[in-house]
Amino acid sequence: MSGQQASSLGPWAEPATVPRELLRRPRRRGSVLFAVLVSLAMLAGAAVMCLVLLVSNAPSALAVGVVLAALPVGPVIASFLWLDRYEPEPVPLLLMSFGWGALVATAAALVLQLADRTVLGTPDTWTGVIVAPITEEAAKGLFVVLLLVTRRRVIDGVLDGIVYAGLVGVGFAFTENILYLGGAYMGGNDMGAGGLGSATTLFVVRGVFSPFAHPLFTALTGIGVGVAVVTRSPLWRFLAPVLGYVGAVTAHSCWNASASFAGGRLFVLTYLFAMVPAFLLMAGFAVWARGREGRMLTRSLSDAASRGLLDPAEVPWLVRLPARRASRRYAAAHGGPIATKVMREYQQQAVELGFLHARWLRGTAPQDFAQRGAAMVQRLRALRPYVGFPQPAPATWGSGR
Repeated sequence: MSGQQASSLGPWAEPATVPRELLRRPRRRGSVLFAVLVSLAMLAGAAVMCLVLLVSNAPSALAVGVVLAALPVGPVIASFLWLDRYEPEPVPLLLMSFGWGALVATAAALVLQLADRTVLGTPDTWTGVIVAPITEEAAKGLFVVLLLVTRRRVIDGVLDGIVYAGLVGVGFAFTENILYLGGAYMGGNDMGAGGLGSATTLFVVRGVFSPFAHPLFTALTGIGVGVAVVTRSPLWRFLAPVLGYVGAVTAHSCWNASASFAGGRLFVLTYLFAMVPAFLLMAGFAVWARGREGRMLTRSLSDAASRGLLDPAEVPWLVRLPARRASRRYAAAHGGPIATKVMREYQQQAVELGFLHARWLRGTAPQDFAQRGAAMVQRLRALRPYVGFPQPAPATWGSGR
């Protein structure tokens, strides 16, 4: 089927002819178990956090904390979603990631740290430097490990690990900031005089200068999980997540230590010469991984097309981001919302096939590769009569924009 033939297809004059079952995403194995586990954990976490907030008995401080803590959330989440544009992760899973960090991880860390103080009597300084990093990174990283165990298909590589782990970190930072900012507003102890001025000062430190701290730490665990998915070595499948967790704990511990020792005088130096370079390194790595993902998909789908699984002329419309947006606009103009949804489903299914085919090319295909691949190809062929593309994509449209 040529590119010109492909541009003539698509019965958008009658969008109601599209079978509704084609527009439903196939249910993934393990999704029910994962949803039940996460939902129960989030309910328990919400109960703990509600108890903590009720004990504080300061509604005005809580309101200030929520408002200020929410300000950096949108931009930070947008940064991770920008990385996730080739194969956007399911929205329910992204929401669960954030909710796990905001409710489950914070509650688990609070309970574990309280138990440590009660049983072992660890001083506050050492709690911040040792106990907090170990417990918090374990509680946050557990979500990504659960994904790996129960819904392994949703993590295709390092970038997926960064996105899920990063959103868990954003959720954790959101709730933690509510507690800290509310405490600063109330004042007392080490929180200063209190009031809006104290809360705003702390917000500048936590919400303006270091909003990526928790996402950055947990992203190291996500990288380890992502490596475990794509590696051929059984040893590295075990070691990579462990080393990622160790890296997350180490980075978190160093960050806390800079504020806890020497009267906090090392904090600025640590921020300028450790946190900022680490953030830039992580951001550069994530952008490189995203570009690499685009090139990998081009090679993978081109190989799949050479085997007759799809039309070679469609590959640019399925991989190159500007072409994908243009094809959805074209579908919307000719067939309305249903045609747009069909186009989006076709592109998404093709990209999932590309990731699976890439693992086969690397020699790391899962055991059910043939069954999953056949189901993907069958769905693509069922959707194809309802999809139409514009003229062939210009060669100047790069894959990374």
